[in-house]
Amino acid sequence: MVKYILSVDGGGIRGIIPAIILAEIEQRTRKPIAEIFDLVTGTSTGGIVVAGLCKKDEQGNPQYSANDLVELYQKYGAYIFKSSFLRRSIFSWLNCAQYPHKNIEFVLDKYFGEDILKNTLSKVLITSYDINNNYPFFFKSWREDRNFIRLKDALRAATAAPTYFIPKHLKIDQIDRVLVDGGVFANNPAACAYASGKRLFPNDDIVLLSIGTGRRDRSIANSRRFGKIGWIKPLLNVMFASSLDAVNYQLNQVIDDKYIRIQSQLKVASTEMDNITLKNIKSLQQEAKAMVEGNQKVIDKFCDIVS
Repeated sequence: MVKYILSVDGGGIRGIIPAIILAEIEQRTRKPIAEIFDLVTGTSTGGIVVAGLCKKDEQGNPQYSANDLVELYQKYGAYIFKSSFLRRSIFSWLNCAQYPHKNIEFVLDKYFGEDILKNTLSKVLITSYDINNNYPFFFKSWREDRNFIRLKDALRAATAAPTYFIPKHLKIDQIDRVLVDGGVFANNPAACAYASGKRLFPNDDIVLLSIGTGRRDRSIANSRRFGKIGWIKPLLNVMFASSLDAVNYQLNQVIDDKYIRIQSQLKVASTEMDNITLKNIKSLQQEAKAMVEGNQKVIDKFCDIVS
């Protein structure tokens, strides 16, 4: 038997790209994502995408389509990353957060309410990092000791990118945890997804679809001009991007053609996670459509298999 796994990268507002690609897959297969994949995994904004696609409505069907999540980024992206100039320029260096966490918490509450990990349609894995105890932390819907956690709390933790939002404090397993964005160790969570898939489905073949949020091409070669504070954001971007190629190499070596990666370098849109201008959101939509067109054969083949 074949098990299908979905992995979605982090990237802030760039999460609109995988949402559009997944909307294309839903349209072609005429199936909701939760019906196609046995396990879905996301880092940061990718966690919002996969959790949204696996949330049940009152009838037990998917509450949101991929197009609904495209709308989330269009409608609430600017609200999530809304902040005063004073906060961004001065206070962010004092409290380590450029944006108020109340905004993103409002959006997560609106879309996920009091629903818990246990109630998701597919098995869900969301990455985070516990800076209080110094190790990766995984929200897993199939773990009985953790599946009572509310989706909105898991996603708040998973999207707490350092310097952007303050960490999320949660007491889990009787341990006080201070959780930040899983992108600090797995911005492409495909390897985490594969490892969990092998444990969950030890006797099955695995096909893993991994969707990126666009590669950056900006160099930080002029870093000598940054100063101590100026280094923080460029280094964070390097940290988030550094694992992408390594994960691709590892999975190509391990499962070869059963690892499908949809990703490309951004040509017109900004790579900044918080660039929420109307122009950039339209550019991100343009990049997503170009990514679909550039991967037509791969997407067609995948959709034929799962239809």
